Amino acid sequence: MIASGLRSPRRASTSGGGTGSRFHTHMKAIVVGEFGAPDVMKLSDVAARSPGAGEVSIVVRAVGVNPVDTYIRSGAHAIRPQLPYVPGTDAAGDVESVGAGVTAFKRGDRVYVFAPNAGTYAERVVCAADHAHPLPAHATFAQGAALGVPYATAYRALFQRAGARPGETVLIHGATGGVGIAAVELAHARGLTVIGTGGTDRGLQAARDHGADVVVNHRAENYVDEIRQATGGRGVDLIVEMLANVNLDRDLGLIAKHGRVMVVGNRGRIEINPRDAMSRDATILGMTLFNATLADLREIHAALVAGLADGTLRPVIGREMPLAEAAGAHEAVLQPGAYGKIVLTP
Repeated sequence: MIASGLRSPRRASTSGGGTGSRFHTHMKAIVVGEFGAPDVMKLSDVAARSPGAGEVSIVVRAVGVNPVDTYIRSGAHAIRPQLPYVPGTDAAGDVESVGAGVTAFKRGDRVYVFAPNAGTYAERVVCAADHAHPLPAHATFAQGAALGVPYATAYRALFQRAGARPGETVLIHGATGGVGIAAVELAHARGLTVIGTGGTDRGLQAARDHGADVVVNHRAENYVDEIRQATGGRGVDLIVEMLANVNLDRDLGLIAKHGRVMVVGNRGRIEINPRDAMSRDATILGMTLFNATLADLREIHAALVAGLADGTLRPVIGREMPLAEAAGAHEAVLQPGAYGKIVLTP
C-alpha cells in the first residue's frame, strides 16, 4: 500500500456498487522524494486512481499527523517506503466510489481510515474497504482523522499487550497528546483509576476532562512524590510510557509489585537499574502498532467505533493546518507540551 497516490491511474469502475461519477485523474498530495528533514515534503500534482476489487476511494477531509510519520520520512524507521511516496496512515472523509465486491460502504458514507502507509496526505486516498470504518454524524472529520494510530495504539497498549483490568491504577505518562488522551478515555471507560501527567495547565485540564482521576505536572520537581502519594505509597499497577528514554528508570521505582511498564514511545537510549524490576517482579513490555494482527485490528476498531458512537471517545484536536503546511506539522508534532492531535486539511 506504499505510495498509493503515485500509482498509475486506471479507469473508474462502477462495479460492485461503484457510483459512476466523474473520476479525477489527478490530485494534490504531499510527496516525499528523498528521506530527510521536513522540507523534503512537497505539495505536488500526482496521478489518482479508481478503487479496485475490495477497495474504496475516499475524498479526504482531514489527515492525522503522527510522530511515526516523521520517523518514516526521516529514514530513521524500520519501515522505509520506496521513493517517491505519499505519507500517511490516518484520515477521515466521504466515500466517493467503491470497487467490485464492496457492500459495506456506498457513495457519501462518512468514514475514518486506518490504512498503514496508504498515502493519506492527499486530496483522495484509495484503501482496502477493511481499512475504513464508520464515522458517526456527531463526530467531526478532524476527530475521525485523530482516531487511527493514536487510539489503536492506546487500545493495543492497554488491553492487548499490558492486560489492563478494571480496578487497577494506571499512570499515563504524557496524557495530553493524541495517544495520551486516547489512553485516558479508554482506561477510564474500562474502570481503571487513571493518573495522567503533562507539562501544561491546558493539557492537564484536558486529561482531567477526559477521565483522569489525578493529574500531575511532570515538570514539577516533586512530581514523582505526588504520584506515590496518590497511590498511598503502593505504586501503580501499570504505566503507559510515551518517552521511555527520559522516564523508564523512574518508572521502575513507581510501579507496585507485579506491575508493568508499557513502552509506547522512545527517542533514545537510557540506563536503568534492573534490581528495581527484580524486587517488584515487574514486567517491561514493548509494542508497535505495525505488529498487530488482523484479529487484533478487528477487535481494536470494533471497540473504537462503539466508543465513538456512544460518546465515550472524544478525540481532542489541538491544531488544524492546511495540507500544504505538512512540513510545519511534522515539526510541531515532536514539540514538548503536546495538546491533542494535529490534523491537516486538504
